[in-house]
Order: sequence, then structure tokens, then C-alpha cells
Amino acid sequence: MAEIPLMTPPAPAAETPRPNLPEYTVSELSTALKRRIEESFSYVRVRGEISGFKRHSSGHCYLALKDADAVLDAVCWRGTALRLTLKPEDGMEVVCTGRLTTFPGRSKYQLVLDTMELAGVGALLKLLEERKQRLAAEGLFAESRKRKLPFLPAVIGVVTSPSGAVIRDILHRLAERFPRHVLIWPVAVQGDGAAAQVAAAIAGFNGIVAGGPVPRPDLLIVARGGGSLEDLMPFNEEIVVRAAAASTIPLISAVGHETDITLIDFAADKRAPTPTAAAEMAVPVRSELFVEVESLARRKMLCWHRGQEGRRNELRSAARALPAANELLAIPRQRLDAAGSALPRCLKANTHAHFRHFAATSARLTVRVLRGQVAQARHRLVVSGERLTISATSLLRSRGERYASLAARLKASKLANAQAQRQRIARERERTERLAERTQRALTTTLHRLEARVAHSGQLLAALSYRSVLARGFALVRDEAGHPLHAASSIGPAARLDLEFADGRVAATADSDRPAATPTSEPKTARETKPAAPKRIAKPVDQGSLF
Repeated sequence: MAEIPLMTPPAPAAETPRPNLPEYTVSELSTALKRRIEESFSYVRVRGEISGFKRHSSGHCYLALKDADAVLDAVCWRGTALRLTLKPEDGMEVVCTGRLTTFPGRSKYQLVLDTMELAGVGALLKLLEERKQRLAAEGLFAESRKRKLPFLPAVIGVVTSPSGAVIRDILHRLAERFPRHVLIWPVAVQGDGAAAQVAAAIAGFNGIVAGGPVPRPDLLIVARGGGSLEDLMPFNEEIVVRAAAASTIPLISAVGHETDITLIDFAADKRAPTPTAAAEMAVPVRSELFVEVESLARRKMLCWHRGQEGRRNELRSAARALPAANELLAIPRQRLDAAGSALPRCLKANTHAHFRHFAATSARLTVRVLRGQVAQARHRLVVSGERLTISATSLLRSRGERYASLAARLKASKLANAQAQRQRIARERERTERLAERTQRALTTTLHRLEARVAHSGQLLAALSYRSVLARGFALVRDEAGHPLHAASSIGPAARLDLEFADGRVAATADSDRPAATPTSEPKTARETKPAAPKRIAKPVDQGSLF
């Protein structure tokens, strides 16, 4: 790494003053240092441990990178922080790239970050293990929430890169085993933005409405070929894991080779060691299904024939053991004959019993009894009428008393409300009067202030007017058009002039026989006569330059 090409001047002796040293302001020195550092370290790559990380309310991130011997302040602006592929935390060892600059406000240098990545595979594995434990604690990897894959899905959705060999392997294996309708959602499977695309694809397949123009998949396959741990990092991102766990469609994870393990494998309903194995899990072999169906059909026909033969033998055995129809109906016929012979006698006995009961009831029903019942009913009617009258009178009396009480309360409330409104009006009137007095005082104060301002402006105008100069004995010379003249060389022979004095104007004519005045050189101004100050960039002979 190149060093800053700064030359440190030799320290002057304490007893020998150096009046020829150039002077620098603090801003000039800070700007020069900032420019030199940014030119020498325009783009650097730094490895260190994050310390003191904090995110400002504006979105900017401030942190420090440290090792065993030094600390380097760093800042990550809001736009860059949103593009970071990892979440910075204290104690995390990272490799940062950016440009080195200075902050003159606090006399320090700092690193402006452009990218940030974990340092080494060990740090990646540690980050993945912590993320796995945190997501498992939320229940995203629980076996109870995993769904069973459909036996024969009608539509299969595949989330993978459209240009890789993975999609061709999947389509080839599906065509060999059982051709199905396949929907491909093309995504990037590595690099920046890959995790967001995969999560959006899973959510997009789940958002398809059943019965719409685009068929809704019955099964999802998220696939990618093998690669390094860094290449497979998009499938370890939290956004992808949560999208897989939230999928309502059964999902197969087929990322990498058999030895590659990613966090989406734990959230998926099924993990396939390779994309080809995922296609084999998705559908059965069609020819094997045909053979199995034919075998089941033959077994079904054999079982049916065997069952029919058994039932036929059972029917023959039951028919041989069954008695004749005459023997079965003999006893019921005898019972029917006995009931038919006893029916006339039973009808006569029933008629005589009902007649006796009717005669006993009619004997108890006399005119005297009826009159007594009518009298009792009339007495109950009279008593009920009296009770109804008393109740109505009592109810009317209580309602009248209640209405009178309510009227008294209403009258008192009206009086109290009127008194309160009068008091409120009085308070508002007093407040209005106070505000009017304050407004009058404010208006008077404002007018006085404006009058003083106008008077001051008039005094300033009079002080700056050229007429005050005329009052000291000077005159203003104008030509015939009224334009002021500043030099004698601009006046021709016999020119008509207008001289303005403090007390009036006088017309004049320039002499024709007087030679024209030659312009004389103006006296040197104070700035020209003043000796030139030594330039600040002058370098003393016996001293090296700081820059």
C-alpha cells in the first residue's frame, strides 16, 4: 500500500525564529490533507472487526473497524446500507471496500464504505448457524407445519435460472417419468438481488388465483446447481427462508449437490439432494403406474369372481336348510283365524262400555250445576274488573307524579343552563375586550415602528444622495441630453453644458479656442502604491515544502 507522500519539515531551533514560514489557515490545511489522502487512497479494501455499530435515524450507518493495534472509523451512507447483503453487528469480522477521506470538522480520517462482506468461510458458517437457531426458535423449521407432497400434481412451478442446466435436467426427468404442465419463474440464483427475486417468485406463485388465466401450481420446486458457500448464500437469506415457510403450496428444495445444506432446506416441505431427484419426488413413473393399475385390475376381477362363487355356495346351502313355505305360514294362519272369530264379540263389548260411560256423564250434567258455574264465572269477572280499575288509577297517579317531577327538573335545568350561558357570554365579552385592547396596542406599536423605519430610510437616502455633495461646493456637469459627464475629454468645442449646483442649475458653453484637456494619469490608488504582499505559496530556500 502506497504511503502518503508528505515531507515533514525539520523542526526549527527554539532560539532561531523562522519569519519566512508560509501561513495556512485551518481550512486550507484541512482541504489540502483531504485532497492528498483521497488521491492516494481512492479505493481500498480493509479487513477488520466491527465495533460501535449504530444506525442513525437518517438511515446512515456509523461504525469502526479495528484489529489488535488500530481503529479506523467508517461510515456507510443510506443508499449503500440498503444494498448491503448482510446485517452488520458488533464483533463481526468483515472485509470492506471504499474510499478513504477526512472529516475536517473533527480532524479525523474515515472510510466511506461501498461494499461489505464477511471475512472467511468460518464467519459465514457462524452467521448461518446463528440465523438457523433464531429461525428455528420461531418455529419455521418445525416438522408439524410441513405438508405432504401431492401424489400426481397437475401443474408444477419451478423457481430457477432459465439459462442453466438445472431446468433442462428437471424438464427431461419429468418428461421421462410423467409429463406435467410446468411453469418456470426465471430468477437469478446468485449475486446481488438473487434472494429478493427468489422470495418474490415463491410469493408470486402463491398469489396466483385458482381458476384464473394462469393455472395455480400444485407443487413448487426451488432449484439451483452446486457451488461454493458464497454462491449458495441467496438461499440462506432470511427473506427466502420466510417466503418458503409462508408458502401455502407444498415446496421442494433442490439447492446444490447432496452435500450442500442451505437454510431453505429446513423450511421446505421436502429436501431433494439434487434438482433431478426433486423431479423424481414430484411425479411417479408413468409406466410403473400402468403396470400397477393392470395388476390391481386383475386382482380385483379374481377377488370379485371368488367372492361371487362363495356367495353362490352360501346361497345353495341356505336354500337346502330353509323349511317349506306351508310350514312357515301355518301358525300365522291359525292366529288369523282365531282373531277373526273373536272380533264381533269384542266390538259389542266395546260399544256397551262406551254407552255406560256416556250415561254416567250425562247424569252429572244438570241445569243447577251449569247455573252455579256461570255464577262463579260472573263473580270472577266482576272481581277482575274492580282490580283492573284500581290498578289503572294507581298507574295513572304514579305516571302523573313522575311527569311532574320531570317537569320540575327540566325547569331547574333550563334555568341553570341559561345562567351558565349568560356567564359564558360575559366571559367571552371580557376576553373580546381584552383582545381588542391588545390589538389596538399592537397596531399602535407597529405604526410607530414603521414610522421610525421610514424616517431612518429617509435619513439614509439623504445621506447617500449626491445633493449632499453639491451642498459642499461641488457641481454636477451634464450634456444637452442630461447625461452626466465624467471627463473633460468627452466635451467638444462650443458644447452646451448644464451645471447643477446645490441651489439650482446654470447653462454654460465650453470655450472653442481652449485646447482639449488631455487625460492625465490618475494617482495611484492605495492598493497600487501598497507594497505587494508575499505570496503564501513562496517556499523558503532552506526549508522543504509540506506538500
